[in-house]
Amino acid sequence: MSPRGRFITFEGIEGVGKSTQLANAAKTLESLGVDFIVTREPGGTPMAESIRELLLAPRDEPVHETTELLLMFAARAQHLHTRILPALKQGQWVLCDRFTDATFAYQGGGRGVPEERIGWLENLVQGDVRPDHVIVLDAPVETGMCRARKRGELDRFEQEAVPFFQRIRDCYLNRAARDPERYCVVDASVSLEAVTEKVQELVYKFYENLL
Repeated sequence: MSPRGRFITFEGIEGVGKSTQLANAAKTLESLGVDFIVTREPGGTPMAESIRELLLAPRDEPVHETTELLLMFAARAQHLHTRILPALKQGQWVLCDRFTDATFAYQGGGRGVPEERIGWLENLVQGDVRPDHVIVLDAPVETGMCRARKRGELDRFEQEAVPFFQRIRDCYLNRAARDPERYCVVDASVSLEAVTEKVQELVYKFYENLL
């Protein structure tokens, strides 16, 4: 049986460059000859992508915080059990754009949903499955939102006000501070070259630690 793969997630507020650094990490693993998949949340499977569309679409109808939370975990349950876990069991590494830390940050920090409620759903859906490494790309909210606006039309989350994203950023940093062995905070406000180099260093370190 193949050894279990490694599960690495990329987190952060809007506009910090998660997609760019996910591609950078994928290129680094490719150079090392590591078998991997790249995926995202919410999404990652056809059904979960349909839920993603429901979550992100701007709408006139207010979305209750519990509705949002349950949809997030519904998509995650499908994604985890039909894509992530099978890949890990086959020895593949999984690079994922957001995972449950995003729920603690956005629905917890941003919306004010109690952490205990999120934790209960985390245990229900995931059991003891947690990412091996969480790379938090961090930048001031103003920097991130300026970059996000340049990408084009904003989704339902991106249309939120600055204080919402400040609470999210604070939550990410607090979670990272509580578990420094698993979380790596990368300054995403510096040059793209510097961020890319730091993420490459981290991926090499994760790989070398298994040798």
